[in-house]
Amino acid sequence: MRAARTSMTLPKFSARRLQSLLALLVMVVALSLMTDRFLTAENGWNIFRQISVNLCLSVGMTLVVVSGGIDLSVGAVLAVAGAVAASLLKTGITLGFLGVHLEFTVSGAILAAVATGAFLGLANGLVITRLLLPPFVATLAMMSVARGLSLLYTGGFPITGLGSAFGFIGTGAWLNVPVPVWIVALLSVATLVLCHRTPFGRHLYAVGGSERAARLTGLNVNGIKRVVYLACGALSGLAGVMVTARLDSAQPNAGLGYELDAIAAVVIGGTSLSGGRGSVAGTIVGCLIIGVLNNGLTLLNVSPFWQQIVKGLVIIVAVALDRFGSGKERLS
Repeated sequence: MRAARTSMTLPKFSARRLQSLLALLVMVVALSLMTDRFLTAENGWNIFRQISVNLCLSVGMTLVVVSGGIDLSVGAVLAVAGAVAASLLKTGITLGFLGVHLEFTVSGAILAAVATGAFLGLANGLVITRLLLPPFVATLAMMSVARGLSLLYTGGFPITGLGSAFGFIGTGAWLNVPVPVWIVALLSVATLVLCHRTPFGRHLYAVGGSERAARLTGLNVNGIKRVVYLACGALSGLAGVMVTARLDSAQPNAGLGYELDAIAAVVIGGTSLSGGRGSVAGTIVGCLIIGVLNNGLTLLNVSPFWQQIVKGLVIIVAVALDRFGSGKERLS
C-alpha cells in the first residue's frame, strides 16, 4: 500500500513543478498566434535582454526567500551601486588626508559597485540576525536608507557620459548574444550548482524548511542568513552596473519597483514564501513569464496600466496554485 501511495504522489508533485513552464509555453503559443512580431529572433533576444536585470535580482531574491526571508531593498541598493560605479568611473575619488586622487578602470568600478551592494546586503543580514528584526521590517528600512543614499550621493542629478567600454556591458554583444544575457546565464548556472551540488545549498534549504531543526543539528543559521543577504546585495550591485551601462547614466531613482518584479518572478517560479522550497530554475521561468507577458502586451498595444493589473493577477494565481498544491501534498 505504501508503494502505491508513493507512485500516486509523484505525478502530482511533478505536475506542480511544471505548472510555470506549461503556463510559459501557453503564453508563447497564444502571443505567436496574436501577433506575427512576437516569434522572431530579434524579439526573442530583446526579451532576454529585458529580463536580464530582473533575473540578476531574482536569483539573489531566490536565495533569500528559500532561507525563509525577504528583501525589499534590492531596487534601492541597485540605484546606490549604479551611482557608485558611474561616479568612480567618471571622476574617481580623492583621498584628501593622503593627498591622493584615484582613477578607476571599468573593472574597478564594477567591483566597487558589487562591493557596495554586498556591504548593504550584509547590513541587512546583521540587522536581522543581531537585532532580531523581521526581514520585512529590516529590508524595508534599508530600502529607505539606500534610496536616500542614492539621492545624497548624486545630489539628485544623473551621472552621464560613462564611455563606450562601460556601455558595452549593457548594450554590447558577444557571439551575437547580448552581454547581459551572458552575465545572467553564467550567474544562474553558478547559483544552481551552489544550491544543488554543495553542502551550503543543502544547509540553506534546511534553514528555510525548519530553522529550529537546523539549529538543533548544529547548523550556523545566522551565518547562513548573513551570507544569503550579502549575496543578494552583491547581485543587486551587479544589476545596478547593468542598468547604468545600458542607459549610459546613473539615475538617482533607478530601480523603483524592481523589488516587486523580483519577488513576483520568484513566486511565479514556484518558490515558497514560507521558505525551504524553490529553485533558481523555477525563478528563470518566472522571469521569462513576466518578460514575455510585458513584451506581448506591448506588441498588442495594451496600456501599461493594464499590464500592471495583469501582472498582479498572475501573481495571485501563482500563489494560489502554490498553496493549493502544498495542501494537496499534505493531504496525500
